[in-house]
Parts: sequence; structure tokens; C-alpha cells
Amino acid sequence: MIKGVMFDFSGTLFRIESAAKWLRAVVADAGLAVSEDELDACVSGLEEFGAQPGGVPPRQVPPHLEGLWRERDLTAERHRAAFTAMAREAGLPAADLAEALYERSQVSGAWQPYPDAEATLRALRERGIPVAVISNIGWDMRPVFRDHGVDDLVDAYFLSFECGVKKPDPRIFQMACDKLGVAPGDALMVGDEPIADSGAAALGCQVHLLDPLPVDRRPSALAEVLQLL
Repeated sequence: MIKGVMFDFSGTLFRIESAAKWLRAVVADAGLAVSEDELDACVSGLEEFGAQPGGVPPRQVPPHLEGLWRERDLTAERHRAAFTAMAREAGLPAADLAEALYERSQVSGAWQPYPDAEATLRALRERGIPVAVISNIGWDMRPVFRDHGVDDLVDAYFLSFECGVKKPDPRIFQMACDKLGVAPGDALMVGDEPIADSGAAALGCQVHLLDPLPVDRRPSALAEVLQLL
């Protein structure tokens, strides 16, 4: 019987804006005149190097950034350094846009909750099932939950840069189970990363994986979680 549920953040409860919208917002704020062709090429580069936090994973990581990239979620400093470095590899219209892009990725308006996220979290609260959010991340995304009106539906957050350990290490899942007061065998982990989120299975937790589709293409996958209880 499931007595506690753990959720991933990006690609599970929320999804960041498209890379094109992300870049265009920053270019507009900077007052730069950039051609459509240059914008399109830059978006392709950002996606190639996985430079958007919460966006598509990189198709390549330059050798000189491999170490930093592997450890990006362990501290706020490494996270910023890794993503801004990858953004610079993408051929930005202006070099200082790398920092502006990183800052944009932490703005609540850049994130959208999945259509059924609030209803699912509220249903769990009504059933008395505690909820934790576990994320490999380098910044505090609690304001995103607050600004979208769902922070009161989450009992605890376990963020890799705060915990000093990241998924799939079983320790971060154990921390969450301990906080929620449930045995791992009575906990469900819901996420979108097969390797990272399936680390919970090593403790005996059930794991349910979702497809991190854009929000307009995944209207009800989270609600299906309620059927697993």
C-alpha cells in the first residue's frame, strides 16, 4: 500500500519553456537585434549542448567540460558554471547572454505546471498521503511552486545541491522516506529519468516513469498516478 509519494520536478510536475522562447525572451530583454536565421541557429546550438536547465539533454559534451557536467547538480556554483559554459559553446549572439539565459531558467514564468499537476497533488493531500519533491538541481525552485500556487501541497523538498547527493544514489530517496515517515516499500517515486529516478527501486520503492512531453501534449499522465495507490 502506498503511503507516501515522491515526485521529480522538471519533466514530471513542471516543464520549462521551449528553448526558442527562452532565447527570444533574453534577447528581447537585452535589446539586441538578431536575425531569425541567427536565432534559429542559436536555438539548435543550445539544444545540441543541452544548455537549458530542464531542457533537452546534450547530444554532445565537450571533453573539457565533462567533469564539470558530471558534477553539475552537486553545488549551485557547479550548476551555474556548467550550464553557462554549455551555452557559450552554442554560439550566442553575445557572450554575456549565457548568464542572462541561466537567470531566465530560474524565473517562475519560464516554468509551466503540467495540466493535472495541481489536481493530482491536491488529491494526494486529501487522501492524507504526504508528498516530497526530489530533484537533481543546482538552484532553489521552491519559489516556482509557490508562484504557481502548489507549494502548500508539498511536504518536503530534497534538492541535490542542498543534500550533497544526487539521484540515482539511494541515500536521497531514503532521506525523503525518513522525512515523510514511510518505509521505502510503502513509497512511490514518480519521475521521467529512467536511470536517475529508478534509483529509488534499490530501496524497494515502487517507481513510475512518465514521458517528459511539453505540457500541451501530456494532459493527464500525472492523474494516472492516483490509480497506483
